[in-house]
Amino acid sequence: MRISSLLRSKEEKAIFPRRKAGAPPGTMVYTGQRQTEDVHMHLTQYHGNFFDVQTAEDAIPVPKTEQATLWYDMRGLHDVELVERLGKEHGMHPLGLEDVVDVQQRPKMEVFEDGVLIVIKAFAFEPTTRDLSIEQVSIYLTEGTVLTFQEDTGDLFKSVRKRLETASGRIRSRGADYLAYALVDNIVDKYFTVIDQIEGELDKLEDIIMRSPEMSTKSKIHDLRLALLTLRKSISPLRELMNRFSDTESKLISADTQVYVADLRDHVIQITDLVETYRDVTNGLYDLYVSEISFRMNSVMQTLTIVSTIFIPLSFLVGVYGMNWQYMPELTTRYGYFVLWGVMITVILGMLGWFRSRHWI
Repeated sequence: MRISSLLRSKEEKAIFPRRKAGAPPGTMVYTGQRQTEDVHMHLTQYHGNFFDVQTAEDAIPVPKTEQATLWYDMRGLHDVELVERLGKEHGMHPLGLEDVVDVQQRPKMEVFEDGVLIVIKAFAFEPTTRDLSIEQVSIYLTEGTVLTFQEDTGDLFKSVRKRLETASGRIRSRGADYLAYALVDNIVDKYFTVIDQIEGELDKLEDIIMRSPEMSTKSKIHDLRLALLTLRKSISPLRELMNRFSDTESKLISADTQVYVADLRDHVIQITDLVETYRDVTNGLYDLYVSEISFRMNSVMQTLTIVSTIFIPLSFLVGVYGMNWQYMPELTTRYGYFVLWGVMITVILGMLGWFRSRHWI
């Protein structure tokens, strides 16, 4: 989903309601746009040296071994029945299933009796168009199993899959709780990439404003301000999420994993500070843009005022001697024309010298 406005259009509100009015809690209503025709399901299993990946469309793969850690990754949420079937097979609470298909959720963590649900936003920024793409990702942790639900077909967890395939790091030797942490950490790390891209665009805009601001510069600043505002709305709740993740007493999350989550919480705090900083920078750029436009307009008005001021006495002299009086003495002067030109040139040079002495030009 691309953000071009903080407010949804009337058409979007009609087609994608936030929730089903009057429905009881736990009613599943998909509130997003269909990103793919078919739902893609991936099942990754690993246990020691054992590693296996199964893929299917519109179906739930069957695990090959019961000892392995299972990771179901569903891409595409419009098939509500399939989402419900996968969730219920692994004991998801109806309220959790409702949150999965409601893509308007704020980032949060819910602890249920048999599982933990984490809802988080993934971002991607396109510098050329300044479009910020948002995708809601839901991660459900239960005993020995992790379920992930993505809106789009793109693989947000490619680096995690590579670590599992190559058995690099500690991810293969740990349980499902560490896998859930690794997935959240993967999304949070991409926030730094988005922020770095926005920082690069802010640097470019600053150079443009100082060199020669254009009318399109204002819209570029507005796009970046909107992107940072959207980031702030989604990242601010992460601090509460990370606090619950690191301090939860759920038996599904071990103390060893909570140590890594505490480090991830520091990353979220750092990201929050960066977003606030660049929001201030964006506001400063807008003020700088307005100041530069005003300065250039004042320069133009100053030049026009100086030219007008110079021509006021000249116009007076020309107006006086342009009158058709028969007995005007200067009209019969032999060198009156040249004398008048000399007076006008003297007036021009005198006014220019006075303007320069006052540092007006």
